[in-house]
Amino acid sequence: MAAALGQSADGLEAVVTTSLGTFRFAFAPGKAPRHVAHFITLARQGFYDGSAFHRVVPYGIIQGGDPLLKDARTPRKLWGSGGLNQLAGEFSDLKHERGVVSTVGIPGKPDSDGAQFFVCVSPQPLLDGKFSAFGRVNEGMDVVEKISLSPITPADGFAGEPVRILKVTIEKKKVEPFVTATLDELRRTVAMKTTLGTIKIEMQPDWAPNHVRNFLKLTASGWFNATAFHRIVKGFVVQGGMGNTRPDAAAHPADRWVRELKGEFRDHVPHARGILSMARNEDPDSASTSFFLMLGPAPHLDGKYSAFGRIVEGMEVLDAFEKEEVDKESPRRRLEIIEAVIDPQ
Repeated sequence: MAAALGQSADGLEAVVTTSLGTFRFAFAPGKAPRHVAHFITLARQGFYDGSAFHRVVPYGIIQGGDPLLKDARTPRKLWGSGGLNQLAGEFSDLKHERGVVSTVGIPGKPDSDGAQFFVCVSPQPLLDGKFSAFGRVNEGMDVVEKISLSPITPADGFAGEPVRILKVTIEKKKVEPFVTATLDELRRTVAMKTTLGTIKIEMQPDWAPNHVRNFLKLTASGWFNATAFHRIVKGFVVQGGMGNTRPDAAAHPADRWVRELKGEFRDHVPHARGILSMARNEDPDSASTSFFLMLGPAPHLDGKYSAFGRIVEGMEVLDAFEKEEVDKESPRRRLEIIEAVIDPQ
């Protein structure tokens, strides 16, 4: 049973809904199959619903899953003592890095793992090879951090008010949009509604297929919405697509799919007015989300930056960007991507 469940767990993830928000984590059945199977079984039974995260270390770890916490009358001295002695340890090479989910055991007592679990907010190398890591957070680390900052009672080191686990469910793992799309399926047009008007951008997968795939993924998931254009250089570029430009620098569920891209440079693609290209730092393979629209020709960028689209409607919006007042290269007012959507085929 455990082996069969563990094998299917690659396509599943846990959704942990708490009083401070929701986070999700994927399983690592290849590292700790019995622990994965045990957690999935308990979650499907509603075992964790109504329990809590009772122990927190600021920016360190959060610990929860003790069934005793379901009863508000349970004395604090018993917090963390329930739901143990159920499993033998499964130690692996999965390190206790940021976001890793692992199982609580009784200190000094081998094979005392159970239902309780903890999440690493920062790396915990001293725990490697001593606790059974079985998953990793792939969405909502901002929520995990928030839980870790709950006020602590100095007398026992527990949270003054436990953060309630309202529900834990097991769902199919979210599928990354466009990850398997063919070149023809990438030939799409994106309508980008901005503070200054709407721009339509035709993707050019023949130039840079993986950059198109990335841009369509971020568009389809709503990642660009509510981000801002943070840079305008008259006659050169208008740049946007940074996650930290959202109000309060809020995280986004699609952050799980943000990754650096290998450069796709084409000498024959000119960086002319209306071209969409990808921003990066000095590393040619460091582009991720930030893009720029060309306000004028820049041949010195040709073959060095990954151009992957061109504006087909809304060139007048570029004119409007050039008229905006700036402090050096920063717009004086917020110029936002209100919504980016993929036009229906």
